[in-house]
Amino acid sequence: MDEEEVKAYIRAGEIARRVREKAERIVKPGARITDIAIELEKTILELGGRPAFPVNIGVNEIAAHYTPSDEDASTIPDGSVVKIDLGVHVDGYIADTATTVCFNTALEGLVEASRRALEEVVKIMRPGLRAREIGRTVEKIIESMGFKPIRNLSGHSIDRYLIHSGYSIPNYDDIFSTWRLGVGVYAVEPFATTGIGLVRESKDVTIYALKASRNIPEGVEGEFYNKVFDERKTLPFTTRWYPGFRDRINSILTGLRAKRLLVEYPVLIEKSGKPVSQFEHTFLILPKEVVVTTL
Repeated sequence: MDEEEVKAYIRAGEIARRVREKAERIVKPGARITDIAIELEKTILELGGRPAFPVNIGVNEIAAHYTPSDEDASTIPDGSVVKIDLGVHVDGYIADTATTVCFNTALEGLVEASRRALEEVVKIMRPGLRAREIGRTVEKIIESMGFKPIRNLSGHSIDRYLIHSGYSIPNYDDIFSTWRLGVGVYAVEPFATTGIGLVRESKDVTIYALKASRNIPEGVEGEFYNKVFDERKTLPFTTRWYPGFRDRINSILTGLRAKRLLVEYPVLIEKSGKPVSQFEHTFLILPKEVVVTTL
């Protein structure tokens, strides 16, 4: 990893941190969820980055992969726990971070569990650390506070223009995760819940990505594919970003799906319907040091 790559990763992390801090200020009961997402994505651009994926806003039992549509009129409920997961890239070099905002005193311990688990990971992170040791640390902290980690959600390695580049970092002591962290970029994201500790896929999809292909469709599908791929490569997107295709978007997605050019990310919900908290940082592992780019 050369000096310019390191600088880009650090710059992306600085932007992501500032936007995350803004999220903690503007997420309030009664705020329209779509307005929050649009404002945070706008701020990413104003600070010189680009969204690595649409801003995720997960209320209560929604754990991941929900971004609002233009038509979403829902607001932040009173007494809720709200997760904001956002990503920033600078020329494809990505930072991924998340925070939880709580409006329910009964759930403050749940929020503190995932926050403290991530803080402990920051303390132990080093080159050569086994992924299993990260999961063991997360699980120990969350369970010691009376909650459960979500076992089928994990952190991940990151590469240029790849938000998930192949390696998974568990949130529990996974005996099969014996690989060691080498030089590279990794996101760690402890999820805690009062529920059973598993998520399920819902039928709703609001986030998509394209697969790289030389066989570009013709007509409006090809027009949409080329526009999105030129801007995003294979990074996730939401149809909210492409209002010019709004009237035809359902048929476009149907066509791309049929041609196996579309990746879909179903909204993930805690299986027992219980609330979830989440915190996340991105770690830049260098030969002799670790930089937490989003801290």
